[in-house]
Amino acid sequence: MSIFKKLVSKILHQEEPEEESNVTKLADQLKHADLDYKFAQLFTTSGGFFNYCADEAEALQTLNQIVKIEDIKNVFCCDEDLQNFLNVTKTNFTGSLDINNDAAFITCEFLIAFDGRIMLSANNILHYHSSRLPEKIIIMANVSQIVSNLSEAMMKIKRRGNVRNLTSISGSQSKLDTPNKDNSKLFLLLLED
Repeated sequence: MSIFKKLVSKILHQEEPEEESNVTKLADQLKHADLDYKFAQLFTTSGGFFNYCADEAEALQTLNQIVKIEDIKNVFCCDEDLQNFLNVTKTNFTGSLDINNDAAFITCEFLIAFDGRIMLSANNILHYHSSRLPEKIIIMANVSQIVSNLSEAMMKIKRRGNVRNLTSISGSQSKLDTPNKDNSKLFLLLLED
């Protein structure tokens, strides 16, 4: 933050945007760290809940704990593989977004180590705008989905072709297109490939 902005914020008694500066400072400190470590640190610093899972059994156990602790009753889940996890945990789900959904259980396109964001597309959230997702979002991803930056993610998406409606979310809020929700929580279950 420039000196001028600091002075103006002090005069107007405004607080500095500490979260953003903490993430930026941490990103600078971690620029030479391993991608998975860097992503995990930046994701949790921005408010996300990071859960490393060695295998699907551990991911299932972690999912079950999240569902119980967060008192989740009805989940939006459009992915058939993830629906199998919900069947095992005996959690109600709908394949399309419903007003009664108190959580979403989805996949993602990429995990961006540069700033700890998670990239989503229509493949993950169908035609819904990310601002319509419930306040609790659980994402399952693989370590191989971690990329160094947005440019690398976009190159990989371009090679795949036909990926629509890209957005990204980070921590407890979407950085691109949704306002900060007070009760929002973002959980990541990161599976080893």
